[in-house]
Amino acid sequence: MDETIDWLRGRPYYDGQLEAHRTLTGRDGDFADVDLEGRLESALESRGIDRLYRHQVAAVEAIRAGENVVVATPTASGKSLAYTVPAFERAMDHGGRTLYVAPQNALINDQEETLSELARDLGFGSRVSVEQYTGRLSKSEKRDVRDRRPTVVLTNPDMLHYALLPHAHRLWDWFFEGLETVVLDEVHEYRGVFGSHVALLLRRLRRVCDRFDADPEFVCCSATIGNPVEHAASVTGTDEDSFRLIDEDVSDTGPTHWLLWNPPEYENPQAGTSGQRRSNHAETKRLFADLVSKGHQTLTFTRARQAAEQWAMESADELRQRGRGDLAPDVTAYQAALGDDRRKEIEVGLRDGEVRGVWSTNALELGVDIGGLDAVLLDGYPGTRMAAFQQAGRAGRGTDPSLVALVAGEDQLDQYLMANPEEFFAGSPERAVVNPANDQLLPDHLLSAARETWLSPDDREYFGEAFPDLVNGLESEGLLEQRITHDGLRWTYDGDGSPQHEMSLRSIDDREVNLLDGRNGDTIASLSFEDALTDAHPGAIYHHQGQSYEVVDLDLSREVAELSPTWADYHTKVLHEKEITVEEDRREKRLETREDVPVRFADVTMRKQITGFERRDRSGETLARESLDLPEVSLRTKALYFTVPRDVESAMREQGDFAGGIHAAEHGMISLFPLELLCDRGDIGGLSTPMHPHTGRSTIFIYDGYPGGVGLVREGYETVADLMAQTAEMIGACDCESAGGCPACVQSPHCGNANDPLDEAQAKYLLDALTDGKAGEQEE
Repeated sequence: MDETIDWLRGRPYYDGQLEAHRTLTGRDGDFADVDLEGRLESALESRGIDRLYRHQVAAVEAIRAGENVVVATPTASGKSLAYTVPAFERAMDHGGRTLYVAPQNALINDQEETLSELARDLGFGSRVSVEQYTGRLSKSEKRDVRDRRPTVVLTNPDMLHYALLPHAHRLWDWFFEGLETVVLDEVHEYRGVFGSHVALLLRRLRRVCDRFDADPEFVCCSATIGNPVEHAASVTGTDEDSFRLIDEDVSDTGPTHWLLWNPPEYENPQAGTSGQRRSNHAETKRLFADLVSKGHQTLTFTRARQAAEQWAMESADELRQRGRGDLAPDVTAYQAALGDDRRKEIEVGLRDGEVRGVWSTNALELGVDIGGLDAVLLDGYPGTRMAAFQQAGRAGRGTDPSLVALVAGEDQLDQYLMANPEEFFAGSPERAVVNPANDQLLPDHLLSAARETWLSPDDREYFGEAFPDLVNGLESEGLLEQRITHDGLRWTYDGDGSPQHEMSLRSIDDREVNLLDGRNGDTIASLSFEDALTDAHPGAIYHHQGQSYEVVDLDLSREVAELSPTWADYHTKVLHEKEITVEEDRREKRLETREDVPVRFADVTMRKQITGFERRDRSGETLARESLDLPEVSLRTKALYFTVPRDVESAMREQGDFAGGIHAAEHGMISLFPLELLCDRGDIGGLSTPMHPHTGRSTIFIYDGYPGGVGLVREGYETVADLMAQTAEMIGACDCESAGGCPACVQSPHCGNANDPLDEAQAKYLLDALTDGKAGEQEE
């Protein structure tokens, strides 16, 4: 790969983009011996697996010993054998059953194929049978699966919620009675709202198992995260002490060449000469075409489905323009909206080499088998180190060298890592966070649990300290009925229909707005209610599958928006006003460096009113501004907040734009949340105000962007001083010339005030004062 990297540096467009080059050395596999059942041993040997890696053996032996296990190792490290061996052994020995749960059907399809082939090779009478139970099956196919009574059932959280648990005592009793192993694949994906829902779902699963006197072990497979045991315990509702951590990867691997590739700055009269950079998409497309034309099978990860489709098409055009039209048909896009058959075709094409280049969303980040590739490109930092290294793990063919290039965008986090490469390569992995105590989610899960099997006072063990009050509230609403039985006090579901089908695990607000093509009335997409206010308001430009539309009408009473095709070459951005009410302070601490600055963690209500929108050209310049009349939305959530000391405020007001300083500090702190936690900066919101009625002082709020909070700001509260110091460092390292900063320091694409006012120097002054215990020197 050194020759290829030198070749890239010699390309005509090269202008010093290579910020850092690190080579992660390869290694030979470290194996260990383990006794296997004879038929299973033969079946594995027929696949070229005559010994297991030492970390696989450690996991197998821990599961055999009855321990819960977390296997937290990189992509392609052989995690699946860690649970396959004990699951098959238990089925062969006494018909013990295994439930495999994955967040995406693509993983389930892949595992079904692999495990079914292995089960068939065990021969007649092994008692191992593998079936998937997902929404892709017809009603009759689902009935056939239940009739066959497989020993290994593969499903997703949604089907566990909608189909298995509601019918545990009628259709699935044979399965839950013998359930011994629960595999949670890609457990790091269970975070935020989805993860909090899944955490409550698994508490319901444990309740049902308890009614059948089953006590299954949990085997959690995870990417490398900062808190694998804590997270697995939070998701499953079990004690941390019950888990054995397996986090040493000793599998075969070749050397990986990592490139941090920063697009060059360009002249922009409106924004100065620094901070504005050439598009990371254009840079990535050029690298992609270079690598594919040079014979390297290449996978590029980008964030959006539309982007994957568009860049794949443009990359094929680029190859044709270079005279390599022979390669253009072998370039394609992969994303979750594709049909199962097309996704499978691409996966097979990657494995056998027929497909030479793919642009993908994170749908290929997870453990679907696509073989090893020569190169992986990351079109912009994916938001977390965990995701970056998961995606990079797709590169590597045996012990051959591979290439991974992270092409930076111009926002704060990307540029922070370009300026601090060791933070990327040697920094601590981010922590995953869930909040099963979310009071917005708990009531619906309690109703679902009561529908599955009666509630008792002992269920406080599963649902926490709030359980008695929540039950009393649901009883007073007529949704639970209290009964006195020979076993004591019980509650049963007393509502209509199925509470499971009245909630979605993927969101909190189930309201959706359908986007209709005005030419034929077809629904082209659906958005959540709040997203529709932002992206489908009258006058909004909406992009879908390569077509641009203008929203001509939004009818919230009918929950539809009418769109008309357009050739508009501008985009739209909403403007909004926010206010925050502190409902109750939960915790308080003082900054060690400023004892006069309390930082509080609180229940808050955020109210947001969209007031209008701007039309902006491709350079970001505002072309026009229009007002909107849309309903106010409110969010009951968790926030951290702190006030600005009076001496620091006085100095800031004398030296510059005080409101711009606190606004910029808020933006900067939000942008660095993903350095510590598995989240996107869009998951966090903020408000800075020169005077807030609750404190009577200038105050900065940072709040969790989901109803009830999902634990993100709770974790930020614990490390707020470090966050302030890192933000000051990030702002200080930026050399942009604009007083209002740039996308690499304090400007945010999510700002509802059009990034006005902002003052980066004042923000650094404030954060230095809070973290150093004294006001830092104001920059000239």
